[in-house]
Amino acid sequence: MVECLTNKKILMKGNYAIANAAVIAGCQCYFGYPITPQSEIGEFMSGKMQELGRAYVSAESELAAINMTIGACSTGVKAMSSSSSCAVALMQEGLSYATADELPVVLVSVMRGGPGLGNIYPSQGDYTQSVKGGGNGDYRTIVLAPATVQECADLTYKAFYLAQKYRNPTILLADGLLGQMMEPVVFKEYPYPEVDNSSWRLSGTKDHKARIIRSYGPIADDRCVFLEKLFEKYRALEENETEWEEIGTEDADVVLVSFGSTSRNVKTAVKMCRQNGIKAGFFRPITLFPFPNKRLKELSKSVKKFITVEVNMGQMVDDVKLAVNGAVPVELIHKGVGAPPDPEVIYRQIEELI
Repeated sequence: MVECLTNKKILMKGNYAIANAAVIAGCQCYFGYPITPQSEIGEFMSGKMQELGRAYVSAESELAAINMTIGACSTGVKAMSSSSSCAVALMQEGLSYATADELPVVLVSVMRGGPGLGNIYPSQGDYTQSVKGGGNGDYRTIVLAPATVQECADLTYKAFYLAQKYRNPTILLADGLLGQMMEPVVFKEYPYPEVDNSSWRLSGTKDHKARIIRSYGPIADDRCVFLEKLFEKYRALEENETEWEEIGTEDADVVLVSFGSTSRNVKTAVKMCRQNGIKAGFFRPITLFPFPNKRLKELSKSVKKFITVEVNMGQMVDDVKLAVNGAVPVELIHKGVGAPPDPEVIYRQIEELI
């Protein structure tokens, strides 16, 4: 069993880093159902949570797991579930309900190949599932995409904080490669302030009137008011919480846009471009929602082309096109499933596209 240690550098799998960080962040309840390539998260939690006197449940299904998480979050405690791709698809109804109930659910999604049952190879094919929302109605989930094992830990902390701060389901979107790879990671103390949830959590009626958390809204006008409130929250998220990494964009003619583990190879390909006289820059969205639309729009005033690199058939490319709004061309380099393309392959395709 991996020890839950802080301020020490440890060689660790991405899945274990996520689970360890969740414990440090104060996760009181974990509900999950095993599926490769994220099963180590539940394995870690099955021991550590019980050791600490916290709640761990191996649910009978993914649907049960997400609904148990909803129930725990309604009492104000930090609760988390984790799953992968085709199993996360089964949780979409629950995410819609959690959004309507304004509950701080944290869900870790470690992507695998699809569609359908697919396979256990790494993939980024669930970008649309996570960022656009697969459940019913108008809603969005906060989505954070780590690119290193260190970020697996750091963004797990942030996922719990943002979920609590905005009372909105938050997804940590990793992939099978990142979940299984081992890298050094340092676990710092939880860096965020605790959020006061005393005004809404269900805690009995001893000190206040009865409260009801529900998604049902029978009056259309009231539902319109509620949706406006939700989307005002999303606008605040975009204004205050958007995060990205960029390198060499100051004089770039072409900017490579990528997220997650694929961006590591893209960063190397950008260096190769510079070495061979191509003015290339690197841009990595860390928050996939809110998406860094404003910054990409600013860059479109100076660059000649954007190229997205993804391990899917082309999903984030649509959001880059929307952000750029036709100012410059947006091209796609992609691989359907598996390990990201080698930097040399990416570099050759960049040469062809420019």
